[in-house]
Amino acid sequence: MWPFRRTPKPIYTIEREGKCGPASSVWLAWQSGSLKKMLAVVNDKCHPVDRHFLLMTIVMKAYKQRRKKGMADLCIKYGWLHIQEFPRLRGPLIRNMGKLPRVSTHQYLSTVLTERGRYEDAIRVCELAIEQGLSDGTKGGYRGRIDRIRRKMQAQRARNK
Repeated sequence: MWPFRRTPKPIYTIEREGKCGPASSVWLAWQSGSLKKMLAVVNDKCHPVDRHFLLMTIVMKAYKQRRKKGMADLCIKYGWLHIQEFPRLRGPLIRNMGKLPRVSTHQYLSTVLTERGRYEDAIRVCELAIEQGLSDGTKGGYRGRIDRIRRKMQAQRARNK
């Protein structure tokens, strides 16, 4: 028997702002791929980069399951939260990654809002993406997406007359 108690060493270390350290609960949950684990730590303090990827991954996972009960609502809730926090997360992302990574939250949220007939909200999400200098990876970008949403909105209004 050892005369001292050994403390477990962190399994993971990550670099943030040029320093290495143990991974946060948020990073571990995000890396796990478990939506349940991610939702459990959504209020934990963490580095802004980890916060960004946690929220974006929650939105992505909820979006992919949006046909299941409650998942579209989850996508909308955390999509708006991520968009609200994004201006604060943008700078640390660029500093830590060298450039702004692809951000899919706006794309997923605008799609779910459009599917729900919330066209004005979907357009606003696209406008916010444009303001932040984001791309959705399509040829027309978010401007093209706005045009498609407006056409759907006009078609819906014509059907309702």
